[in-house]
Amino acid sequence: MEDNNFGHSLDLRKWLQTIKEQEELTEVEGADWNLEIGAISELNVKKDTNSALLFDQIPGYPKGYRVLTCSTSSPARLASILRLEGDSSHRGLVNELRGRPNEWKKAAPDYDPVYVESGPVFENIQEDEEVDLFTFPSPLWHEKDGGRYIGTGCSVVTKDLDTDWINVGTYRVMIHDKNRVGLDMVPGKHGHIQYEKYMKEGKPFPIAVVIGADPLHYLISGIEVPFGMCEYNYIGSILKEPVSVVKGELTGLPVPSSAEIVLEGWIHPGETQTEGPFGEFHGYYPAKASPAPVVEVKKVYYRNNPIIMGSPPAKPPNDYSYSKAVMRSALLFDAVEAAGVPDVEGVWAHEIGGGRMFTVISINQRYAGHSRQAGHVLSQCGVGSYLGRYSIVVDEDIDPSNLDEVMWAVSTRTDPEIDIDIIKRAMGSKNDPMNITYRYKAPFSSRAIIDACRPYDYLDEFPEVAEASKELQEKTLQKWKHLFK
Repeated sequence: MEDNNFGHSLDLRKWLQTIKEQEELTEVEGADWNLEIGAISELNVKKDTNSALLFDQIPGYPKGYRVLTCSTSSPARLASILRLEGDSSHRGLVNELRGRPNEWKKAAPDYDPVYVESGPVFENIQEDEEVDLFTFPSPLWHEKDGGRYIGTGCSVVTKDLDTDWINVGTYRVMIHDKNRVGLDMVPGKHGHIQYEKYMKEGKPFPIAVVIGADPLHYLISGIEVPFGMCEYNYIGSILKEPVSVVKGELTGLPVPSSAEIVLEGWIHPGETQTEGPFGEFHGYYPAKASPAPVVEVKKVYYRNNPIIMGSPPAKPPNDYSYSKAVMRSALLFDAVEAAGVPDVEGVWAHEIGGGRMFTVISINQRYAGHSRQAGHVLSQCGVGSYLGRYSIVVDEDIDPSNLDEVMWAVSTRTDPEIDIDIIKRAMGSKNDPMNITYRYKAPFSSRAIIDACRPYDYLDEFPEVAEASKELQEKTLQKWKHLFK
C-alpha cells in the first residue's frame, strides 16, 4: 500500500528498492545504447539465475539517465510485481495465479483510477519546438532493427472516440526523429480498434506513451484484458488500491503520477512512415519494414534522472518470456480443468515457444483416452489455440516445466507411429515465421499432440524408473544442502 490517500502512484523506484533489497538488481555502468545494452540484456536472461539490470553512465548521456531491462525474467521478481507472497518456484507461481485473473476481472469495476493534480512525472516538461526524443538513451537493441526503440517495455494510453473507455496497451515505439515516433499496433488489438474509429472520422488520435512505471503497469498492458475494461481498474484490483493518475496537459489522457517518461501527442489521419523491422516474441523478424502510424510528439514529461523501461523481444528466453510463460500456464491450467479434464498435475507454456508454441501438461491417468483428451483440449482451448505448435502430455512424475524431463518422456514413452496426432488447418497467425511455407491463403497452421504418457493399457507392466524417489531426493537435499548450493 502507498502511504498517501491518493492511490498507488506506480512508482518504479519504489519497486527497484524492493528488488535491490532482495538482491535481484544489478547496476551496470558504461554500456553503450548502441547494441551493447541489448546484447548484455540478452545474455543475462539466458543465465540460469539472472537479475534485473539498471544501466547508468551511458556514453553520450548525463549520469542518472538510465535504462532498466530484465524486470520480469525471474520467479522472485515476477512474484514481487504481481504482489504474490507464496512459493516463487515455477509451479508455485502458476498455482498461486490459478483463478486470480477471474477474481481480478470481477473486482476491477470497484477500482476506478484516482485523479490527482500533480506528481513527479511533471518535474521536467518539453513542449513544441523544445521536444527532443534524443534527450533519452533509447537503445538500438539488435543489429538488424530498423531504428532506436524508446518503447518496448512501455504502455500506450488511448481513449475511445464514442465512449469514456480508456485503453492501456503495449505497442512498440520507434524513434523517427526528434519529435516523431512510429507506433506499431496490431489490427484487432484494442488500441488499433480505437485508432481506426478516429481515422474513419478524419480526426487526430490522442496518444500518451508511458515509458517507465512500476512493472505491473507494463505487464498488465500486455495481456488480454476484456474489451471495454480499463487496465488501470485491473491493476487496481491486483493492488487492492486505486491507481493514482494525472491528466496529460495536451490530451487529458490519464498517466501514472510517478511515471518516468511520458510522450504526449497525436496521430493525424493519413500520417504514416516506414517502421521496423523489429524482432518478435518467437525470435524472428517475420516481416519487413512497413508503413505504420506516426505520432507527432507535442509534449514530453519526465522525472529527474529518468529511467527507460526496456523489454525487447528476441530469441527466447528473452526479456519478458518468463512472465508470459507463467501467466499463460496459469490460464491454460484453468481452461483445461474448466473443459472437464480431471487430475491435472501441472501445465507449463515453455519460453522456447514464446509461451505459445510448445506447451506441456502432466496428468495422473485415470482412464483410457485421458491423455489424448488432455492433449487435444490443451491444444485447442481458447487460451491455447492461437499460434500453437506442439502440445505434449506427460505423466504425473514428470515436471512439465523441466525440458530435460519432458524430452526424456518423449524419447522413452512414445511410439511415433501411434502417439502423435496431427490437427490440420488449425488457428494460425500471419506472425508465424513458418507462414512463408504454407500454401493456404488464410493464416492456418497444423498442430502436433504428442502423448508421452506411459501406455494406459500397459501401466502395470511398464518398466520402473531408475531414479531415487521424490521423498528420498528431498530428504537428501535437506541433509546435504551445502553440496547443492
